[in-house]
Amino acid sequence: MTPTRMSDSYIQNLFAERIGGVNYGKSTAIYKFEKIKRAKRAAKAAKPGVELIDMGVGEPDEMAFPEVVEALYAAAKDPANRGYADNGGPDFKKAAAGYMKAVFGVELDPETEILHSIGSKAALSILPNCFINPGDVAIMTVPGYPVFGTHAKYLGGEVYNLQLKAENGFLPDLDSIPAAVLKRAKAIVVNYPNNPTGASATLEFFERLVKFAKQNSLIVVSDAAYASLAFDTPALSILQVEGAKDVAVELHSLSKSHNMTGWRIGWVCGNPLIVKAYGDVKDNTDSGQFLGIQLAAAKGLENPLITRAIAAKYSRRMDLLIAALSRLGFSPKKPKAGFFLYMPAPKAAVLEDGSRREFSSGEDFSQWMITEHLISTVPWDDAGAFVRFSVTFEAHGEDAEKAVVAEIERRMGKSKFEF
Repeated sequence: MTPTRMSDSYIQNLFAERIGGVNYGKSTAIYKFEKIKRAKRAAKAAKPGVELIDMGVGEPDEMAFPEVVEALYAAAKDPANRGYADNGGPDFKKAAAGYMKAVFGVELDPETEILHSIGSKAALSILPNCFINPGDVAIMTVPGYPVFGTHAKYLGGEVYNLQLKAENGFLPDLDSIPAAVLKRAKAIVVNYPNNPTGASATLEFFERLVKFAKQNSLIVVSDAAYASLAFDTPALSILQVEGAKDVAVELHSLSKSHNMTGWRIGWVCGNPLIVKAYGDVKDNTDSGQFLGIQLAAAKGLENPLITRAIAAKYSRRMDLLIAALSRLGFSPKKPKAGFFLYMPAPKAAVLEDGSRREFSSGEDFSQWMITEHLISTVPWDDAGAFVRFSVTFEAHGEDAEKAVVAEIERRMGKSKFEF
């Protein structure tokens, strides 16, 4: 054990290596999203008369639908709902099964193949405990949501990163995974519609993934938090693939599909043995989401038209933003679902005064956008220099949406971009 300085508390020596050990809290590195927060504060202070347009957040700009709020109010007043929820109530599981049938055409047994989660993030942190021992490998895609991999490493496992590239439609190249990695791998985690690329999987890819998992003795964790927000094509689930329940579980959430981000409610479904293991670990992790929230969520799941209305809004906003960015010289492609627009960052911008500003990375461009134009985006440089716009920006009504996008185009139109 490394000795601490006299000025350090002995507590400094007690931190687990998984969070930095004796050096915990001493790193000077700044996390990407913290950089964005700092840049936004500085930009607003420098230009107090200019409104910040936040295209970085991935949270809905509207509340849950009225019938869901009313259902929560009623459930919260019912003394029968005051106790621990543990691994959930039957109403939510039945509603989730009905939603999976109505939206995806997938049949599930609510008793053995569905269990609630306190949001997808919680589920992704629990599932590694079911499978990962020291030395085991979790296969993750990058860019992507890292929570499963983070907890796999906490448990002494390793992460193998598969890059998502434009030339492959932002689908992972399964054949590129080395045999030595597959020998030690236990799980592969995919996320479609994808955060941040916005890409959607195809049924053919899911069929291949299920076959690949069986050939290599892997479980598949499909994070489908945005799957029901499909625009012009049917919503897609890996569980539509014949035999998928032999190897896969899928994660769903009401955060974005029902404007219920802060409510923290979703579900894990699919392979009954994996669902059971998730439930056993979950039972030693939390005491379940409040039954009132589960009952309100069940009310929302009874009406898939809620999701369709939200998807239509994001599709409309996406069309507006893509048209504006195209006029500015970008080449954005509309995703098939969700609310993220992911595209290459420009290499440079020629400014109003004729000077030229080069961008070395997606982060460099994103920081410039905040500083110069008070437009916040999220950079991703894991597999090339990209930037992500989110159409969850705050705007109430179609006229307000048009006004926000017109203002984005006006501000960015002061520069000529080079690609």
